[in-house]
Amino acid sequence: MSLLVVRVPPFFPVPHNVDAYGILSACMYITWLGHSCVLLSGSKKVLIDPFIETGSVAGTKPDFVAITHGHADHMGEVVTIKRPTVAITEIAKYLKARGVPSEGMNIGGTLVLRGVTFTMTPAMHSGRIEETGQGYGGGTAAGFVIAMDGVSVYHAGDTGLFSDMKLIGELYHPDVALLPIGGRFTMGPAEAMMAANFIGAKLVIPIHYNTWDKIEQDPEPWKEAIERTTDIRVKILKPGEMVEVKPS
Repeated sequence: MSLLVVRVPPFFPVPHNVDAYGILSACMYITWLGHSCVLLSGSKKVLIDPFIETGSVAGTKPDFVAITHGHADHMGEVVTIKRPTVAITEIAKYLKARGVPSEGMNIGGTLVLRGVTFTMTPAMHSGRIEETGQGYGGGTAAGFVIAMDGVSVYHAGDTGLFSDMKLIGELYHPDVALLPIGGRFTMGPAEAMMAANFIGAKLVIPIHYNTWDKIEQDPEPWKEAIERTTDIRVKILKPGEMVEVKPS
């Protein structure tokens, strides 16, 4: 697995399977747009948790959207974008009622759409859909292992640390793990360091931090600790920055 980090404007619509120099390549680009919103670009484009604090991610024009859970800072612009969306059954039914083409699934299941494999994994978090009044039942929170073009990415969603992350590593062998480190509402750096070891991905990227002061973290000591004690590489991305990952 080789890496190339490219700085792009925050909401640059990354072309399908085209690198920063316009050359077709067998690889995946992972762009952190902010908070938990990540764009996977290869032969298809998958937008995960389409929320950022300011601005819009609609210009990414994804082939698919994946929603980890029903909280507003993860559902984000899914109704506006109206692209085929993968989510837990309860959220998928809710989105269909809002006119969003949706595919429902549940923990432990796998769905293949046009060459992209979505496997839904557990997450330790709440998941109610936070809209109007009392909101709606959003099922349980989840994570995803998403694979295409020979690269597999684990997006943990909002979660605390749980020991079955070892099984995610043993079963799916993700090349990349996207882990929340903000604390308070999810894992903090100490828990995320153990999670990285449980999962065993060669590359780890921190997400869900520094959006607001309640989840403020300095990722540099976390990166240094992981890389000093393991063979795992940590890539700290700025919003709008992307990393190229080639198949092993």
